[in-house]
Amino acid sequence: MSGLDYVVLLGTLLLIALYGWWKTRADHDLGHYLQGDASIRWGTIGLSVMATQASAVTFLSTPGQAYESGMSFLQNYFGLPFALIVVCAVFIPIYHRLHVVTAYEYLGQRFDQKTRLLGAFLFLLQRGLAAGITIYAPAIILSALLGWRLDLTILLSGLFVVVYTTSGGTIAVSHTQKWQMAVMLAGMAVAFGMIINRLPPDVSFLDAVSLAGKMGKLDAVDFSVDPHRRYTFWSGLLGGFFLALSYFGTDQSQVQRYLAGGSLTAGRFGLLFNAILKVPMQFFILFTGVMVFVFYQFEKPPLFFNRPILARAEQGAHGPQLAALQARYDLAFAEQAAAVHRLTKEPKSPAAGAFVRQTQQHLESIRSEVKQTLKAADPKLETNDADYVFISFVLRYLPHGVIGLLIAVIFCAAMSSSASELNALGSTTVVDFYRPLLRPDASEAHYLFVSELCTALWGGVAISFALFANLVENLIQAINILGSIFYGSILGIFLVAFFLRFVRGSAVFFAAILSQAFVLVLFYSTKIGYLWYNLIGCAAVCLLSAVLERSAFSRR
Repeated sequence: MSGLDYVVLLGTLLLIALYGWWKTRADHDLGHYLQGDASIRWGTIGLSVMATQASAVTFLSTPGQAYESGMSFLQNYFGLPFALIVVCAVFIPIYHRLHVVTAYEYLGQRFDQKTRLLGAFLFLLQRGLAAGITIYAPAIILSALLGWRLDLTILLSGLFVVVYTTSGGTIAVSHTQKWQMAVMLAGMAVAFGMIINRLPPDVSFLDAVSLAGKMGKLDAVDFSVDPHRRYTFWSGLLGGFFLALSYFGTDQSQVQRYLAGGSLTAGRFGLLFNAILKVPMQFFILFTGVMVFVFYQFEKPPLFFNRPILARAEQGAHGPQLAALQARYDLAFAEQAAAVHRLTKEPKSPAAGAFVRQTQQHLESIRSEVKQTLKAADPKLETNDADYVFISFVLRYLPHGVIGLLIAVIFCAAMSSSASELNALGSTTVVDFYRPLLRPDASEAHYLFVSELCTALWGGVAISFALFANLVENLIQAINILGSIFYGSILGIFLVAFFLRFVRGSAVFFAAILSQAFVLVLFYSTKIGYLWYNLIGCAAVCLLSAVLERSAFSRR
């Protein structure tokens, strides 16, 4: 990075932070810290909800996911618009009518205290771990930029997010997120334009799209009914519907965003804003990753995108083996580049298309050998380098100034998502555990102090988990897998509360525990696509709670 990049990066982050301070300079009470006020309107809510979900993982990992697997990941979001409509129709009116601060307060009013605590505990467990991954993502950038040890980078970047969040609260998070979201979208648009601009002069945008389609990167819909396939139309529509319904309807990091303005209409409009724009935004980010893939058909990609890992291995005992693989890779890419150029001149030639796919498979087989060699050098190494694809392209090919803007995009995403998560974790801990169980009659000043303390403590938990995040596969998948394991059971509790009015607290409590255990068994013993866990967990809670209420817990 040049001096210009640092000016753009630090200037962007500083301006947003100062704006957040200015908007909240007179707000020092518990209500503003946990709930916000009427100054948060539907546009701010909509951008805040979108920014909470669009973490740094989205902008780091999603393009890499598309680089490897094409547009198929888009199917994860097919159920999202329908889920948001249900949340607007059912969840938000109930939360507003009861004036709850957290979603789990409603469970206490509908069922009993133990069910409320179970719902809050499942949220804290799942979101506390997910917050670690959102802190880990930007640490990848600093580590690659500055050559620091990854664990040290995680600690430094994590502490920055914790300080930013603890000093703000809900109203600061909401107001700053709209500008962070604007920077994110503008930065990705600039990156997309730069990618297209760097294609060879004789390759038009339509040529690039055609090439991506012939290489299988634009296959966005798969109607297979095989439950073991990770991304299909049906898993995205059904499993994705229940994942989004649980995330937006029961996850406090989102509930806190659309309850912040205190207006039912503002909350609904904010969510409908996301229902309309979320899928197009994800499509654009994935398509950007596909264009990076097309760019690397004409420009030789790295042998392994995590360059520091590759450089260390090349200096070790496996260096000669890696050098031989590099030589084979260079020859294979030259052959593949010639085949790609021929395909752009003869786009309707089946033979040319088949040969390009063959050469691409040859390149991937060499990369697989490289990953095996790196694994032999370090058995603990995670060899999936998809998370490094986009940032590697940015640092190597984009001009100075734009690099700083794209790094600012990643940091804005990290700040917005992590701030929402830690803010929600702190408020849930205080509202659902500390206040009712330990200090029910303390002053507002005391609860405000404890809220800030709990937010900081959850930041410490997230940082601790982030230190182990390199053990997971692609980050965007890890976030969705982690959510899918827990969201089904949480959603099931709420759906029982809304629609099965005859079910009482004990039945749904034990049904949720049994269902969660069942999902964990499936996760560790089968290879079912993870989106199905949302449907399975939710259905199990609804069914078991009805059965238990009519049998073990029936009224005598």
